[in-house]
This record gives sequence, C-alpha cells and structure tokens, in this order.
Amino acid sequence: MQDKDEIREELDKLIEIRSDFYDFLDENIPKDRLGISYDFSDNPKLDAKSVYEYFHKLDYQARKLRGYLVKAYNLKAE
Repeated sequence: MQDKDEIREELDKLIEIRSDFYDFLDENIPKDRLGISYDFSDNPKLDAKSVYEYFHKLDYQARKLRGYLVKAYNLKAE
C-alpha cells in the first residue's frame, strides 16, 4: 500500500502542474470583459509545443496518481 504522505505529495504535484498550466493560459489568452472566462473571440495563437508540454505533464501526473490510488485502495483499474 502506498504511504499517505507519498500520495499527498503526488497530489500536490498535480495541483502545482495544473496551476502552472492555468498561469500559461492566463499569460497567453485574454479574459472576457468581466475577467471570468477566457476570450477566444480574437482567435489567440498559442504555441502548440508549449500547450502539449503542459498537457503532457498534467496527463502524466494524473496517470501516475491514478496508479497510486488504485494500488492504495485496491481498486480495479480499467
């Protein structure tokens, strides 16, 4: 069984990576006039490689954490 501190550490990494991704979006896509949602009306251009790098980190960490949780709680992975 995975140690709770190890799982917590991996959750913290996931949250940090997610935050980094949103920081990237905030820097590259303007917000609507209320400052709530991203405004895609001007079709902002994003560097595809940078977007993929953030997505890959987020996806990798989520899959890693999923494995830990499946093992820790003896879940059936599908």
